[in-house]
Amino acid sequence: MRQFEPFLSRRHLLTGGLVVGAAALFRPGVFAEELARTPRMTEGPFYPDRLPLDTDNDLVIVNNSVTPAVGTITHLTGRVLNGNGDPLRDLTVEIWQVDNRGVYLHTADSGTRQRDTNFQGFGRTTTNNQGEYRFRTIRPVPYPGRTPHIHVKIKRGDRDLLTTQCFIAGHAQNRTDGILRAIRDPFERELVLVDFRPVADSRIGEQSARFDVVLGVTPAESPDNRKKK
Repeated sequence: MRQFEPFLSRRHLLTGGLVVGAAALFRPGVFAEELARTPRMTEGPFYPDRLPLDTDNDLVIVNNSVTPAVGTITHLTGRVLNGNGDPLRDLTVEIWQVDNRGVYLHTADSGTRQRDTNFQGFGRTTTNNQGEYRFRTIRPVPYPGRTPHIHVKIKRGDRDLLTTQCFIAGHAQNRTDGILRAIRDPFERELVLVDFRPVADSRIGEQSARFDVVLGVTPAESPDNRKKK
């Protein structure tokens, strides 16, 4: 049940300690409001204008290179769920972010500044039957005007379902980031803050981060109804 801890802890705070049975919280269709939707956020100007040849979920190694990207290797994982807590499978999850120098994989940015060519800059993967996704990337770094963040887009085929961003919880620059602060509701802002933690026994100082995404999917798009089509 650990995958639901972020939602439960925040719900607990907002309800002043309301406690309900675990079965009610996790049974699909019951207390669906318990899972708050992940806020939509701007795509920004630097979604890659030219996708790299390598678009897999390992952004640290490009193609068959033996030289990894510069930065703290981070394993970003999570689940994509609907409001009832049902896992959403076969959805495309895309991420993109700056390299360790603060440069995007976009000609308007990397065309004027030298980027780390060993960093893929963009990746995509597909959710499994449990709605899970996984990326190997680097810990995001700040660049002028922005706190560290990773852009995330969820798609079904060619249809965009959600574009958002996730941020390092507790980072000092979060307080002055205009895009993050544009989320006025403190509860919703918490939903895009992610803990980046050291990976136990990693000899190279890897970190892990978990970002669960909840979509406002209509009943017709729910897993049970799709099976009937």
